[in-house]
Amino acid sequence: MFGSGMTSASARGRLVDKLAAQNLATPEVLEILREVPRHVFVDEAIAHRAYDDTVLPIGFQQTISQPTIVAMMTNAAAGVADRSRALEIGTGCGYQTAVLSRLFDEVYTVERIEPLQLRARRTLANLEITNVTFKFADGHDGWPEYSPFNVVIGTASAEEVPTSLCNQVALDGRLIMPVDNQVYVGQSLVQWERTESTFRKSNLCGVRFVPMLRGVEATP
Repeated sequence: MFGSGMTSASARGRLVDKLAAQNLATPEVLEILREVPRHVFVDEAIAHRAYDDTVLPIGFQQTISQPTIVAMMTNAAAGVADRSRALEIGTGCGYQTAVLSRLFDEVYTVERIEPLQLRARRTLANLEITNVTFKFADGHDGWPEYSPFNVVIGTASAEEVPTSLCNQVALDGRLIMPVDNQVYVGQSLVQWERTESTFRKSNLCGVRFVPMLRGVEATP
């Protein structure tokens, strides 16, 4: 499904081996990261750095997340009992979207920067990924028409988690996203698990994500 050259496959394998040594994710998640070609989601000029464990620019002052963080967020998402439907807030280049597409029956993804969304659509189409639905919109509102979601993942940091996103999490589902928190160098990656009466909160680690902004940026 995910075609790539031998060089990139070898580099990807070395990266995943490093992630495995850190016990960041289950073998299932690591195998998905081993298969999804991160280099096709970045510009050709920096593709040689695609399998470094670092963030990389994707244009429009946005970045593709560090593989370590992708592994942790995906591992948290994979822990839900029901993998029917996931919502991603912030499609970006589509890398995390592609990873989620291997875990969930349906993935819904929202992006506020139209050129990024269009590029991600093309990339996922080239990879023959067919279980992702895209929306160009402000991510603060989520996608209520298709809720509830078993997992909601946010890929930008909010000062506070939008209530609308919390309302779209299914019972026993999870909301995973970075929020501003001075305890963890300005931001923390947080998981909330919905129960019958409340959300159970877990701080996963300190992170640095781009801010979650309101409004949209359309193609000129």
